Amino acid sequence: MVEPLSWSNIQEHTVIPGFRARFLHSERMTLVRWHLDAGAKLPEHKHEHEQVVQVDDGELELIVDGSRVLLKAGHVLVIPSNPIHSGTALTDLRLTDAFCPVREDYRGTFGRTILSDALTNR
Repeated sequence: MVEPLSWSNIQEHTVIPGFRARFLHSERMTLVRWHLDAGAKLPEHKHEHEQVVQVDDGELELIVDGSRVLLKAGHVLVIPSNPIHSGTALTDLRLTDAFCPVREDYRGTFGRTILSDALTNR
């Protein structure tokens, strides 16, 4: 049976400073509801996953393969597999990411992730 879920009933995790998230995993994809603090930095990283970014509220600057992209509320961006990307939250913001395949580093207990590794390897 299929039943709706509420984001408010899913535990929030701090992934890296300024990045709080709630994770939902299906068999083949991961959906993430992010809350970012103004000025929070997304470290340069890459991953095999295709990523769809939807900004729900606020502004985000991304650098994808060297190209600057400014995303505002209502914007959607598709990031293909493996480009190097980074970013900065220009304001407090809420966004939703969809990843395919599943982000195994975001499953289960929260420890090492691609983002935490990127912070460590600066």
